[in-house]
Amino acid sequence: MRSLPVTFSYSQALEAGLTRWRLYRLRDQGLIERMGHGLYRRHDAEAADIDLVELAHRAPPATLCLTSALARHGLTDEIPSRIDVALPRGRHRPATAAPVAWHAFDPATFEVGRAELPLDPETSIGLYGPERSIIDALRLRHREGPELAYPALRRWLRRDGAAPAKLLAMARYFPQAERPLREALEILL
Repeated sequence: MRSLPVTFSYSQALEAGLTRWRLYRLRDQGLIERMGHGLYRRHDAEAADIDLVELAHRAPPATLCLTSALARHGLTDEIPSRIDVALPRGRHRPATAAPVAWHAFDPATFEVGRAELPLDPETSIGLYGPERSIIDALRLRHREGPELAYPALRRWLRRDGAAPAKLLAMARYFPQAERPLREALEILL
């Protein structure tokens, strides 16, 4: 079992030489935990957000976005009931035990403002930075509501090191967000 990663799939367990019955016995003994259909985690693993670990394994390009990303960056007080996750448009949205709101983003701009959030020594998930998260909230305000974008922008502007020029430069990748962003910055600055 030590040859397996901290979080592993049923297939990986079989490839490592575990039988189905041995895997179930390990689960019943509390040595591994079932995270979802066909996904397991060793009991000796560091504490981690199990929902995010599951998402990272089921959909490797998964990226936290919108309310979930803004909350991670401290730019909103909203506590999302579902995890906002972006995938490149056309990618399969896997079934998960975690409550997820899937969003399809343009593959041409999917990597803009994206970083990795480490979850454990072997696993990370994508996370849009504060600037990209604000831009996404602005460009999707018809779906997400303006009450998400504008307060986040105000909070971001109050931070040390907030650079409106950097925000505007990133907004050029998203023409539908550039004009409303400029107008909001003119009012707030």
